[in-house]
Amino acid sequence: MELDIKDIMERLPHRQPMLLVDRVLEMDPGKSIVAIKNVTYNEPFFQGHFAHHPVMPGVLIIEALAQAAALFSFADAGAPNLASTKIAYYLVGVDGARFRRPVVPGDQLRMEVSADKLSRSICKYTAVAKVDDQIAAEAKIMCAVRILEE
Repeated sequence: MELDIKDIMERLPHRQPMLLVDRVLEMDPGKSIVAIKNVTYNEPFFQGHFAHHPVMPGVLIIEALAQAAALFSFADAGAPNLASTKIAYYLVGVDGARFRRPVVPGDQLRMEVSADKLSRSICKYTAVAKVDDQIAAEAKIMCAVRILEE
């Protein structure tokens, strides 16, 4: 299953500049995903990180991995739609994060995320971000699903 940016925006509540997934190349609902983020010099974070040597902040790479995880975790029929205003999906834990190479303008970040545990309230994943088949970052991430009060 592939998703373009319109499909992604129907499934995630994030919008620019915080939407960090551009396309889904492969998705096995409830199991795994391969998605991409095209990193351009126009990203707002490059203005201050760093002006003369732009590098994508590691925390945003982790955020991109969490967004990719959300896309496949809630892709089944009957699953909650995270773009709904009544559901929140929070990044609540990052373990073993390692940053192996900088991600710079012109790179295409390939995100590979697989589910370790999915439940109605807590989801755990193994995530790897690559550039040109080199690992840029990897981590175990945990996200929480919450129903928002009206």
